[in-house]
Amino acid sequence: MVLLFDQYNLSEDIYKIIFATEQQEVVARLLIKYMFENNGEIGKTEMSVFANLLHEGSLIIREKGRSPLQPEVKISYNKRQFYDRILTPMKSMGLIDYDMYKRTYKLSDRFNKMMIKLGLMWLRELDRGRLEATLSRAQELKISSQVVSKAGKISPRELNEDMPD
Repeated sequence: MVLLFDQYNLSEDIYKIIFATEQQEVVARLLIKYMFENNGEIGKTEMSVFANLLHEGSLIIREKGRSPLQPEVKISYNKRQFYDRILTPMKSMGLIDYDMYKRTYKLSDRFNKMMIKLGLMWLRELDRGRLEATLSRAQELKISSQVVSKAGKISPRELNEDMPD
């Protein structure tokens, strides 16, 4: 999954940064909430039941209130799209881990570790660019000093032949 964000207009809500649509944000919130209610870990069957509830449109977001102005709110989300656009990206980014032996999905902190690693990679790239620029400048100075020292000893024609392209 690709994360594109504007550092000057960064939302305080992680779901708004990661997911493209409001419906995806809502579904991801529901999934994380469901996992927290189950101690941060759910089985493969429980995940399938959650996906089926979404697919059938029987997952309730907000209970019916006491007045008729507060209706019960249910959400519907395609099961295949849930796996493709919610669960799989969350697994690939490190928000959720899948244990193949226990067949469970578990909330993870690997996303945070990967963001730190990305930041360190960028710092390394900055350092590499500075080093290359410094070496390049030193090479230019070395060549120009050689040319200046030879200039008094050789003719202008020979000077032009020695110049690097």
